[in-house]
Amino acid sequence: MGILSGYRVLDCSIAMAGPFAAQRLGDLGADVVKVEPTGGEWQRFRAAGGATGNRVNVSFLSLNRNKRSLAIDLKSEDGRAVLLELVKTADVFVQNYRPGVAKRLGVDYETLSAINPKLIYVSISGYGESGPYVSLPGQDLLLQAMSGAMLSSGRESDPPAPAGQYLADAITAYSAFEGVLAALLHRERTGEGQLVEVNMLDAVVTIQMQELSVFTVGHKPQTRSAEPHAHCYIRAPYGVFATGDGFIALAFANLQKLGELIGEPGFAGMDDESDSWTHRDAIFAAVRERLTAKTSAEWLELFRANDIWAGPVYSYEDLVQDPQIAHNGTFVEYDHPSEGRVKTPGFPIRFSKTPSTVERGAPQIGEHSREVLAQAGFDDAAIERLLANGAVRQD
Repeated sequence: MGILSGYRVLDCSIAMAGPFAAQRLGDLGADVVKVEPTGGEWQRFRAAGGATGNRVNVSFLSLNRNKRSLAIDLKSEDGRAVLLELVKTADVFVQNYRPGVAKRLGVDYETLSAINPKLIYVSISGYGESGPYVSLPGQDLLLQAMSGAMLSSGRESDPPAPAGQYLADAITAYSAFEGVLAALLHRERTGEGQLVEVNMLDAVVTIQMQELSVFTVGHKPQTRSAEPHAHCYIRAPYGVFATGDGFIALAFANLQKLGELIGEPGFAGMDDESDSWTHRDAIFAAVRERLTAKTSAEWLELFRANDIWAGPVYSYEDLVQDPQIAHNGTFVEYDHPSEGRVKTPGFPIRFSKTPSTVERGAPQIGEHSREVLAQAGFDDAAIERLLANGAVRQD
């Protein structure tokens, strides 16, 4: 039994942030019903990195395990009536429609909370529910660019560099996940449901609390330098360096000790805090020149033995074979009826008494429509009528 067993979530979200948050709830045992159009959520059919599946593409697989699919037409009167019936017994409702769409569909917070006052209603948006940017597209890269994060690393001569992950989507998903848990705790104490609003802009800004506070409180501007430092507010050496056969990452090294190990006499007598800022580019360049003399493995062995913080730069191929990853059980595997054996990152939090599990993989379109409707009290005749008129789909 998962820690959220007994809670039901209606997931009306699409793309990444909403589905990822809802999947987290499913990983902890919640009954997550993915409410999707009768044609299926668009992400089912969108290739990720060129990786296409047999019937279900990789992005959808990675964001929708531990869910049941109910395929309904929310634009039809019957389809909307089905959803409103399900709301009566739901605990959480998740949507990331563009602002105004939920109201037009008749599934806004005011409408649903009148049906079920205990409902936790989660609304995820790009920039907020109102304001000058309310109608702009909330896409990950656009939010990374706007957040200021792209100018915190790299050379001053280089263009701004985005993260190699959907960073804004992911942190928004975690924010929504945390919001649901907090709202459920409040409901346990008071019996009250509530509206939980999360937007991508605020989420990606607040994870930069240290960097932005250096600017707003310490009045230090983002100053990128001539060398590719990994962070504009951290002293040298800090970044990725080429070795004789690859790359390693180096962080917060004691300059005196590092100079001895790499054979750089110029570091002798340098102060870690003051000189590492004043001579940031010179230090970076000196380290870069010296590290090509040995292989990555040789440097890592030497640095780790001398308490210099260093680590390998992995590819995904390296990562999935790492012994610590295997020890942690970072990835989960399961068999999918159309996609075969699926291996994907699992749930990262460990509970001693209520561990997360994979009860089911990502569902087919409307795979559980009959089951969900029957549990909601629809009789066989009503279900057959909904299927016949296209308000509901069952694969």
